[in-house]
Amino acid sequence: MSDRTPDTGERPHVDIEHLIHHTELPHTRLSSVLDAIVRGIGNAVSWIWAALVAVIVVNVTLRYVFGEGRIEFEELQWHLYAIGFLIGLSYCIQNDSHIRIDIFQEHFRPRTKAWIELFGIIVLLIPYTAVVLVYAPSFIEYSIRTSEVSSAPGGLPYRWAIKSVMFIAYLLILIAAVSRLSRACALLFRGRQPGTHAGSHR
Repeated sequence: MSDRTPDTGERPHVDIEHLIHHTELPHTRLSSVLDAIVRGIGNAVSWIWAALVAVIVVNVTLRYVFGEGRIEFEELQWHLYAIGFLIGLSYCIQNDSHIRIDIFQEHFRPRTKAWIELFGIIVLLIPYTAVVLVYAPSFIEYSIRTSEVSSAPGGLPYRWAIKSVMFIAYLLILIAAVSRLSRACALLFRGRQPGTHAGSHR
């Protein structure tokens, strides 16, 4: 007799949550307020992906059915993608759903994870975000002052609008970073347990 397991034709189930190494942190009053802002904007902007799909369908239909490609639709596609991606960064930080590729973190204790989170936010994330926020306004102002438009014939005008999204997105990233920082500090310096909320005494 064969020891092989019968092939039922079913594909093995993979739980993606086991592949994502979350850093669970306690909630604070500050994080609850900031998270609500980021989450609300993220949920609202998520509809932009439906708009992007609609634009792609229209553009493909015009190009391959009617033989009429439109450069403004091409540019609108990457504008919408840029907005969704940039705003989505802060949502991922707030929700701790960004990708962590390592083989060590899942074996660390909660306090060790919190120290790594604290170091990464203070030394890497906040300084980088601050640099972008400092230099982005002049970048946008120049675009407004010169009435910058697309360099492609028939492209979209008002290039300053899409550039302004970068400033808004990084401001949201900073808000999400401050929220995560307050939660890491709550665990490290106030003895709060992961998963607890402000006012909880567990």
